[in-house]
Amino acid sequence: MTSHDSATIRPTVAPTATQGTIFALLGVLSFSFSFPATVWALDGFGPWTATGLRGVLAAAIAAVALLATRAQLPQRSDWAGLGVVALGCVVGFPLLTTLALQTSSTAHSAVVIGALPMATASISALLTGRRLPATFWLAATAGTAVVVIFALAQNQGRPTVADLYLLGALLLCAAGYAEGGRLAGHMSSWKVIAWGVLFAAPINLIVSGVAIGYEPLHVTPLSIAGMAYIAAISQFGGFVLLYRGMGLIGVARASQLQLAQPLLTLIWSVLIMGETLTLAVPIAAVAVLGCIVVTQRTATPKQAPTGHRTPQKIGRSG
Repeated sequence: MTSHDSATIRPTVAPTATQGTIFALLGVLSFSFSFPATVWALDGFGPWTATGLRGVLAAAIAAVALLATRAQLPQRSDWAGLGVVALGCVVGFPLLTTLALQTSSTAHSAVVIGALPMATASISALLTGRRLPATFWLAATAGTAVVVIFALAQNQGRPTVADLYLLGALLLCAAGYAEGGRLAGHMSSWKVIAWGVLFAAPINLIVSGVAIGYEPLHVTPLSIAGMAYIAAISQFGGFVLLYRGMGLIGVARASQLQLAQPLLTLIWSVLIMGETLTLAVPIAAVAVLGCIVVTQRTATPKQAPTGHRTPQKIGRSG
């Protein structure tokens, strides 16, 4: 490889991977506040009302964005994938985790996020047929085990009824993440979730309309703040960032960054929700970060020789 070739490749490959990682990390940070914000929303809204309203408000934001940019309708071949995004990320995960948070602490509920990266990478590998090295799976499994054990330990390892909700939420969200990341390979990342929330809007309108008549409302400033966050960030903005990252660096690699999400949620549960912090937090954080480093390196495709480099497929901007 000549110096000219090297100089030509660096600006197109390295910055893309770096930008993708940054986008994915910002998405993870955004989602790490979701459980505390959901608890705030439940201070004034019932679980079904909160789920329906967050979807309706997110759809309104998405509609304004799509109209302002004069976005075209997605291709028919993408409708099924967007349906999976809508069912998993816009309806299923918010509803089931909100129901779980009625009886489970934010720390215990973080277990669902601990297993999410592994489930997402597995579903993505099945959908795409991509083979990841054994080192990737070992590191991902180890990181998931650390997070799950740590999250359960915060609740003395006792399973709750909410675990059934969390398991269902895990599977649905993993499918939505995998499909959303795949679609972000040829669609603008923000349009993936924008169309996803619009696809789910009719369901959320019905849910919120019916639930408001049955669930009591005690609107407070805290519940409004929580609702605003889960609608604008958890249901829309965070996905824009995460899907953009997935479109740039791949679903498997970006999803492993989510191993840090439950630990961040646990930190917020201490700082914001007043839960007790244990010495296990920094220990688990170091272990998980080590696993993330391994998965990041092993999931990165090797660069092709000069003159035969396969161009990367990234999502269109806008």
